[in-house]
Order: sequence, then C-alpha cells, then structure tokens
Amino acid sequence: NRRKKEDDSILEIPSIPNPFPELCCSPFASVLSASLLPKATSRKKQVIKVYSEDDTSRALEVPSDITARDVCQLLILKNHYIDDHSWTLFEQLTHTGLGRAIEDHELVMEVQSNWAMEEENKLYFRKNYAKYEFFKNPLSFFPDHMISFPSETNAAVSHSGILQMFLSSSTYPEIHGYLHAKEQGKKSWKKLYFLLRRSGLYFSTKGTSKEPRHLQFFCEFSNSDMYMSLRGKKIFGAPTNYGFCFKPNKSGGTRDLKQLCADDEQSRTCWMTAIRLLKYGMQLYQNYMQPYQGRSGCSPLNVTPMRSISENSLVAMDFSGHRSRIIENPTEALSVAVEEGLAWRRNAIAGSFNKGKMFFEIIISTAIHRSQSWFHHKISREEAQRLILQHGLVDGVFLVRDSQSNPKTFVLSLSHGLKIKHFQIVPLEDDGKLFYTLDDGHTRFTDLIQLVEFYQLNKGVLPCKLKHYCARIAL
Repeated sequence: NRRKKEDDSILEIPSIPNPFPELCCSPFASVLSASLLPKATSRKKQVIKVYSEDDTSRALEVPSDITARDVCQLLILKNHYIDDHSWTLFEQLTHTGLGRAIEDHELVMEVQSNWAMEEENKLYFRKNYAKYEFFKNPLSFFPDHMISFPSETNAAVSHSGILQMFLSSSTYPEIHGYLHAKEQGKKSWKKLYFLLRRSGLYFSTKGTSKEPRHLQFFCEFSNSDMYMSLRGKKIFGAPTNYGFCFKPNKSGGTRDLKQLCADDEQSRTCWMTAIRLLKYGMQLYQNYMQPYQGRSGCSPLNVTPMRSISENSLVAMDFSGHRSRIIENPTEALSVAVEEGLAWRRNAIAGSFNKGKMFFEIIISTAIHRSQSWFHHKISREEAQRLILQHGLVDGVFLVRDSQSNPKTFVLSLSHGLKIKHFQIVPLEDDGKLFYTLDDGHTRFTDLIQLVEFYQLNKGVLPCKLKHYCARIAL
C-alpha cells in the first residue's frame, strides 16, 4: 500500500517539457535517430560496368535498388541520346552463349547476384525495338495455329482481346506446338508437343494428346529466367538456330538449364512472348504505358532527356524570298528538301574541286555513306543478322553493309515478317555518272544516303519502309 501511494504521488507531479528532445533517446533506440541521418546513407551504392555494341564500356556508381530502366535513363542523359523508349539493358552470359533483355522493372543488382564469380558475364546497353511491339501488333506474335482459348470463351476473339486475356487473372489462352527439347544430362534432342498454361509449361507423352494423364510438367517460371540461345548449335548441338532456355536463378551450371528449340523464328517469338506475359502480366503493360516513370528514390533519372525533339514541333521553312514562309504543303516540302540536298552536294563538289570533277564525284558518292550510323563496313551476312536480331525483329529494322560476294556492291539487310531479308544495291554508270539502284535501274540515286532517305519515305520494291537502323553506339 505504501509503494502504491508513492507511485500515485509521483504520477501527480506535473511533467516538465524537455527543451532539447533531439538530444534524448529511449534506452531501446539507437544513439542516432534515422530521421536525423542524410537519406543518401540509407541507400548503398555499387559500381556496375555497362558495355556498348562496339565493346566500349562505362562504369557507373548507382544505388543498390536501381532498376534496368533507370540505368538506361542515366546512360541516355550522360551520352545525350534521344530517348525513343527502345533502349534496353541486355544480359549476356558469355560462357553458355545465352542472352536476354532485362525487363525495365528488374533490379540490376539482383540480376548480377545470380552470376557466378568465375563467369565473365556482361551488361550491354542497346536498342530493342521489339521490347513492347506485341502490344502494338499482336497479330504478328500470336499466329492462329498456335493459340487456343478456353471452352467458355467465344471462338471469335480479336487479337487485342488476346492480350486482355493474357493480362487477366481468370482466363488464359493456351499456346501449343512442337518444340525440340534437350534431354537432361544428354546431348540428344527430342521433338515433343508442348502446351503453355497458367500453371506452367507441359509436354505430351503421347503425340498431341492434351489429356491430363498424358501431360508431364516441364518448367515453371517464378524462380527462373528465360534466355535466348545465341550459339545453341555450336555449344549445345541444337537442331536449329531458334533456341531458348530456362535458367534457375541460383543455377549451378549448364546441367540445370532446361533447353528448347523451335523450328522457325515466328514460333520462338510466340513462345517467348507468351511466357513473358505469363510471368510478369500487368507489370509489362505498366512498363509499356509509363516509359519515363522511374523508382521514387532515383530523382536524377526522372529528368527529361536532353536533345529529345518532337517531330510534331518541326516545320518546313522557305527562305528564298524577301520574307520567310512556312511550307504547309507536304509534297512541296519534300520536293524542296530533295532539291536542297542535291544542290548542297553539287555545290560541295564544285566548290572543292575544279579539276577532275568526274573523278571526285565518284569518290564522294562511294565514300559519303561511311559516316552514317546505319552503314556497317565489311561485316558478314551472319553478323548483320545477329545485329538485327539484337535490335528486335520489327518490320523496318535495317542496316547497309558491304557485299561479301561482290566488292563493288552493297547489301540492304531488312527485317520484315519476323524474317531478315537481304537486297543487293547495284552501282550503275550512265553518261559518265555513277548511280545506285535496288530495282535494276528503274529508280536511281546519286549515293547511298539518298537511297536510304527515299526508302524511309517510300516502300518501293521493298516489303516495308525503312524505319529503325541498327547502329554501333559508343559509351
């Protein structure tokens, strides 16, 4: 009772406010309050190394929670590139010849944490025009013979409806078809009938039967990443060049890889796109719809990129008269631009060389293209196909290169319909002048720059216009 009275008397004493509360702390709290520390100290920073197509590299000190999109935004700002939403961070596993485009929302440090110490893996900064192309053109990615719908769904489903079903939690379309599978622990490959469902990837043990008793589980995707096989024929003896595989996040080596191989590029693209949608779902759509949204802690990366110019803000001007005027007719603007380009070339030649004009015209027309980003000097057909594949098999991705079979000609390598096609550019001499043509002389151009500019505006004899060029960037 005495102790209780003492406690009551203590409680009756009015409390004196502390004039310096920041100097006091609870015996259970840390000496320094986290709110008093700078925010930067709570986020560890690490150094990553990023490579470009020409094997130049750049070291970046970044926060440990930085995403792949934030790294791309940082490199865009540092190198003053124009952001067209196609820049991608690419992971390449050198030892196994595998590679994949890291999703924009993935944490870069988590990706690197899955690398073994002895592996010389690399991060590449490059363009990938096909990253979200399936949202724009699903028809090319999901052919009718590879996709089927639940029985309760109407038979007639639009291709935009297919994407909605992929992103839905209640229904999911089924992808099916033949794939070559590498048998575990063996060098042999076996062709099996596969089915992709929400619960994972299965193959049939009896032909094309979809009965549950004939379906055997092959792989699920929550604890593994999907890679494209870059050298599957050489390293793993794959039957075709269209390989892909699943690698566990904490893989012990090549024995843990689950490798598959398609018969053509359209089939591989369909499988890989459907698996991406199955694994990430709405996150992919958010990445596609919010191209500039970074993580909350990466404020420097949310700045609008330098040199980003909207084509809608540019107008054609005519300065030939006493007053300048805006050219509103697009046909007139195009003809003026072509005439200005030809006049510039003629004046450059005439002003620089007074003797041997014809000789120097040939020299300029054969060398002026070498400074262009779309021209690749002396690369093979296989190297051209690899570059276009890395940039994404979107209609209109192209490059121009020297011909390997005929030293005097050039080749236009172009992506269309998930295939890479090659067109020979032939030089013609007429009345002492040199021209270039793609259609046996019906359409002639004074140099390769003029040829590329024309086919960027007109399809002509090509299956599609030239839209995106493959370039070897430098960091």
